[in-house]
Amino acid sequence: MIKITIDGREFEAPAGSTVLEAAMENGVPIPNLCYHPMVESYGACRLCLVEVERGGRRRVVVSCLYPVEEGLSVLTDTPEVVQTRKIIAELLLARCPENAAVRETAASLGVTATRFTRQDDQCILCGLCVRACEEIVGVGAITLSQRGTEREMTTPFRTRSSACIGCATCVTICPTNCIKLEEIEPASSVHQHAHPDDRTACRLCGEYEMEPIFYELSEPPREEGEAI
Repeated sequence: MIKITIDGREFEAPAGSTVLEAAMENGVPIPNLCYHPMVESYGACRLCLVEVERGGRRRVVVSCLYPVEEGLSVLTDTPEVVQTRKIIAELLLARCPENAAVRETAASLGVTATRFTRQDDQCILCGLCVRACEEIVGVGAITLSQRGTEREMTTPFRTRSSACIGCATCVTICPTNCIKLEEIEPASSVHQHAHPDDRTACRLCGEYEMEPIFYELSEPPREEGEAI
């Protein structure tokens, strides 16, 4: 076990764990939206920022990615950390102004309004669904695409994914309830080179779905001969 100090209190944490995990294990609140113990941390939402001190030097780090170290001192509520979290909360609130999870998290940080241009989205691009699909289910039916302001969660090549087994893991793990169960529906393969029987078994239970099930984020393909 490794000894670290969080807000002046000494705790022990397993080697290989992160500052966020150590804090959560010992009841120290650190806000976050993109962390889940079942998948590798990604550091997408940036809400879990903390200040660490080692060797007389301080710096702000993402706690879900920062590993615990012997003698590490962690501060979770310094003025810099608090102010930065509020700015991040404003940005998330601007992107998803009507999302209940985002509004609740922002309010817990004292943010109820945003100075930034409001959008109309539900996805915070945390990538939890993508990581769960790859790491838990083992199929990679969805992905994060593009960069910057064009970043989006979609399927490979923006078409129905023949790899999807309809397990709804992405629905369950989504922190903002962005993905709806009804968006996952039976369909036939639309991949040019896909075999009709080319289905992927769940890595956990080893079972196949009775019918091929696909995750659809874009318009379905047109039928042959259908007018454009």
